[in-house]
Amino acid sequence: MWEYTDKVKKYFTEPVNVGEVENPDGVGEVGSLACGDALKLTFKLDELGRIADAKFQTFGCASAIASSSALTELIKGKTLEEAEKVTNKDIAEYLGGLPKEKMHCSVMGEQALTAAIRNYRGLEPLPSEEGEVVCQCFGVTDKEIERVARENGLHTVEEITNYTKAGGGCGTCVDKIAELLAKIWSEPVQATAPKAAPVPKKKLTNIQKIKLIEETLEREVRPALRADGGDIELIDIDGDKVMVSLRGTCSSCAASQATLGQFVQSKLREFVTPELSVEEVKP
Repeated sequence: MWEYTDKVKKYFTEPVNVGEVENPDGVGEVGSLACGDALKLTFKLDELGRIADAKFQTFGCASAIASSSALTELIKGKTLEEAEKVTNKDIAEYLGGLPKEKMHCSVMGEQALTAAIRNYRGLEPLPSEEGEVVCQCFGVTDKEIERVARENGLHTVEEITNYTKAGGGCGTCVDKIAELLAKIWSEPVQATAPKAAPVPKKKLTNIQKIKLIEETLEREVRPALRADGGDIELIDIDGDKVMVSLRGTCSSCAASQATLGQFVQSKLREFVTPELSVEEVKP
């Protein structure tokens, strides 16, 4: 399982500023339910132009909820000029650190804040120069990869995946990410996929594993897929291999493999055991 700090656990189990600000001055929405993480940030300014209230609504893992909650605490009382200086590193540091595989949650918080401020100023949610899409699975551009790499000092493909999810789906963009990093830092980069999560110390019995898989699919996976007109059916479990079938819009979605790998498999590995792998069974 992931190693969370006490502060992450607190903001996950007892999140603050949950909901939506009434008549907000700024609204920022990032992520996608189908890909496993989505965040909506709203804020209200006082008469002095400071953020008087900020709330969030998110769908995601413990790190996503904790990061979103921490973000609202960080920006309250700040002017917009002060708030837009808050980075994903500030969010992670406020929480006492995040697992490296979950740093994309703090990046999502920074992106939502940028989108909300731009919304207040009457601008488009994202900068006009979006660049070339490198990761088709998650819509990550070369500009975003470069920005995140420079801001966080990222030098490997695995780090880019941890911070942006790029390369964590079908994997066809891994070589391109490596080329971008080599260009950014003027140094060779090995195009390797992210390492698998560590094996937990305590083994689950077969009955415990099956029960947790069923509960996780029902609680963490199915609601997100159904929100986009899709669904998932558990077909069979063979050791650590979980065989599922995608239904509805998910069955014909171009990002279905990313949904299976980065969302379904990620959720099962987080809430059940990192040893699990997900395989699609076509109807």
